[in-house]
Amino acid sequence: MSTFDALRGQLLDAAEAFSGGGDVLAGILSGMVDDVDRMLREELEIFPVCHHSPASALAMTRRLRDKRPKVVYLELCEDMRPLLDELRNCRLPVALQAFATQLDGFPAGSGPLSVIAPVTEASAEYQAIAYALDTPGVEIVLVDRSVDHVFQWLPQETDGPDPHEQAAQGDEAALHSDDVALHGDAVGVEIGDLRPRFAELEKHLLHHGKVRHWSEWWDQYVEQPLTGADYDTYRQAMALIGSLFRRLRPDGHGRLAVDEERERYMWTRIREHLAESGADPADCLYVCGAFHAVSTVAEFGLRSEAPPYTIAPRTGTRWLHGLIPSSHSAIEAQFGLAQGSVSIAAATWAKAVRRGGVTPYRLEGQQGGRAKQGGKRGGSAAPPVAAEPAADRLSGFLAAPPALDGLDEDELRGWCVDIVRLARRNGYLASTADAIAVFETSILLAGLRGRARPTPYDFADAAVTCIEKDAVPGRRDVRRLCEILLGGDKIGMVGYDALPPLARDVYDRLEPLGLDLTRRTQQRVLLDLRADPELEPCSDLLWTLRYLLPDGALRPIMGARRLGERPIQESWDVALGRHQREIVELGYEGVTVEQVLEQRLRRMAWDPQATAGAALAAVEDAILYVGGRRLPGELGARAVELLAAERTVDDAPEVLRRIRRLLTYYRASEPELPAWCEDFVTAGYSHYCTLLPTAFADDDTAVRQVGAMLGFLFTLESLALSLGCDRAQLELAVRQSHPRDPAKVALLWAAQTQLGLLTREELRARCDVLLANPLVVPAYPLYVSGFVQALEPVPGLAPFVVEALSKAFARLPDPVLLPWLPTLICTLRQHAPELVPVLVREAGRTFPGALAELDAWTPPWERPAAPVRAARAAAAPSGPVSTLLARHPGACDAVAVLLGCTAEWGSTGHGNGEVAALLDRHPAATGAVAALLGA
Repeated sequence: MSTFDALRGQLLDAAEAFSGGGDVLAGILSGMVDDVDRMLREELEIFPVCHHSPASALAMTRRLRDKRPKVVYLELCEDMRPLLDELRNCRLPVALQAFATQLDGFPAGSGPLSVIAPVTEASAEYQAIAYALDTPGVEIVLVDRSVDHVFQWLPQETDGPDPHEQAAQGDEAALHSDDVALHGDAVGVEIGDLRPRFAELEKHLLHHGKVRHWSEWWDQYVEQPLTGADYDTYRQAMALIGSLFRRLRPDGHGRLAVDEERERYMWTRIREHLAESGADPADCLYVCGAFHAVSTVAEFGLRSEAPPYTIAPRTGTRWLHGLIPSSHSAIEAQFGLAQGSVSIAAATWAKAVRRGGVTPYRLEGQQGGRAKQGGKRGGSAAPPVAAEPAADRLSGFLAAPPALDGLDEDELRGWCVDIVRLARRNGYLASTADAIAVFETSILLAGLRGRARPTPYDFADAAVTCIEKDAVPGRRDVRRLCEILLGGDKIGMVGYDALPPLARDVYDRLEPLGLDLTRRTQQRVLLDLRADPELEPCSDLLWTLRYLLPDGALRPIMGARRLGERPIQESWDVALGRHQREIVELGYEGVTVEQVLEQRLRRMAWDPQATAGAALAAVEDAILYVGGRRLPGELGARAVELLAAERTVDDAPEVLRRIRRLLTYYRASEPELPAWCEDFVTAGYSHYCTLLPTAFADDDTAVRQVGAMLGFLFTLESLALSLGCDRAQLELAVRQSHPRDPAKVALLWAAQTQLGLLTREELRARCDVLLANPLVVPAYPLYVSGFVQALEPVPGLAPFVVEALSKAFARLPDPVLLPWLPTLICTLRQHAPELVPVLVREAGRTFPGALAELDAWTPPWERPAAPVRAARAAAAPSGPVSTLLARHPGACDAVAVLLGCTAEWGSTGHGNGEVAALLDRHPAATGAVAALLGA
């Protein structure tokens, strides 16, 4: 007879009563019993767990102490095994991470790829790890798929609906971004992902359990009853739950196929290890999720007769492994748990440990906890308990009501007093009456929900009901305060010895600042670089880290890093403790931050979508943060290549702004321009001259881009001509341009004026014609926008633009001008926001500064032209030079004809009497000059 025949009969009778003899319900209930029976009959002992479950952790601690296995098989990515030894250098919770940036075998553009596996102290996997690592002669073997296979199978795993994405997290918006972001966008894997994958089942359980979310249901109906249960009861009940969720799954769910592949993978690795090591299965323990403990695949068990399972090869991707900080809120956000559930689980674990009866295992040297060790009990430990035939513990467990604790008034009263104290500290107007109200409401809610004692969830709901007002006065609301009270959002830290070389190098180089870089609070530091020159390397490192790390890690309060500038004092807000994950991930990219920075700059410049502006930005960053000539020279040469290959001018404003700044820097700091700068200017001059006619005619090219092209050509013209460019190319490009857009037409007129193809008077006449034409007046703001854009290449045009606007305001009547003003303002704001201040300054110089002067003021363009003074008769030339020219007039006549002069030759005598008299009185000076010239 089977161990569970009696239970199977009871369940079949219940199915008959509820379904009227239907085969579906009977098959499900009978299959659940068969799954539990098959797991218990397996030669290798299977320990079913649920992630972050205090009940699982307690049962694991007791079983490890009783059985003392020599081999522990753990459901975790097999290539993360080297990281387990580094856990003793960390403060939990932390996460094991695998990271890859250079992908081989995955779709292009899908990186970087990251996988994390969080570890908390109140988890069964940590107890198994601590036992195996600190107990001599015990081996721990990770048997789950590798990280590479996680991403190989990911498209199948994400196929179909997942209730985790539909989890009820009503307070998700209250999660703090700093804590939630500890895992970034990594893919999470955990041991014992136990949750219904049938949405209707979860909804049914929540409704009839009178709870708001799944975490509360699990704590009420699984955690609390199993916390004090014996090992056999725990094991059978957990397997039964796993079987229930496995059988009540939606048809065609993509994750089931992946789960079965994982189970085949794990059993294959277990059999391989047993064959290689020769270990006795009786001395082994297989720790896996309850969902996998009742697997139905043919490869299940050591005596399986299924054909050998072939594990697919890994891709060529090189994975890097490390530890990153984690937190309770990050775990909750990663795996769809209710806010505060992991903190409540940690508090439940701590309370169970304080009650006694179990001594948890803890890695030797572990930070952040008591030094008591659970695994160092070799000689005094009791002998292993002999395996006994499995007895039916499910029947009694399911039939008897759970023995729940009664009301602990002292505990509840302490919660109520403490939450009122916390609320007052955070701005709430809470009082003793609120504490009494929370106490009574907690008992009331527990009674309405059929509970013998208020749970932390009941207390949190009561506190929100009684204390929370219509607005949150501070940074934290009442529900967040309850989480802090009941256990807090514990945040882990990776120890110095477990950090990658780059992170350790950062900590060592910043040591002169005297900061505690492990603190998660913000710290202020002042650097006086003139008084303490030895702090300059720290300043350079801070600026480099600010460039590499996200916003908030480092914030400069005083001081800036610009081309050609070096501050003498700096002040920083440093919060590297909050961004330890990002520093660890930098260690996956290189050995030093300088190496990582160089790699990122090269990646930016050689990206397939890179532009010349992006390459120039990389050059500027290389000068600021790396220094030297090698890297800026390589990036600059890349910028020349990108500019010559561009077929559009969308990046022209960025190119102009950056190349001007770089040329100014090199002219001020270097004896000569680098070769790449000269090549960039000549290539840009030829490139923009070639594209100028097309850009003027293309409707998709904005006037800002065309203005930037002209700015490049005009402002860098002298340098380009000195390097061998031909000005005729620019004149020809302007003559070939025929725009239709009013703004571009005005820009073309400005360019023609700069080249001398159009005089200022002709330009003024054209604008007067525009104002006189009623059909063109509505488009006049666009012409003005073009003239304003022309201030970039032709800054001397500012007085004329002021004149054009002034004439429009003076001549247009109000019915035309008032509807015209919004168009003008919007046009200037859209097309030339940075050039309007130039126009305003010019208007300030043109118009009078006082109101009293306005009545008598006449605009410069309306003042009469100054009368031309009568030219005095040119004095007749005299001296040996004039005599020489008069003796040989052919050369002078030719020059005169070339210059268009028609004056006739005068006499060679002294036409100016005063000068002649002066020379006669002092002949010595004239003779000395003549002798000097050899005349």
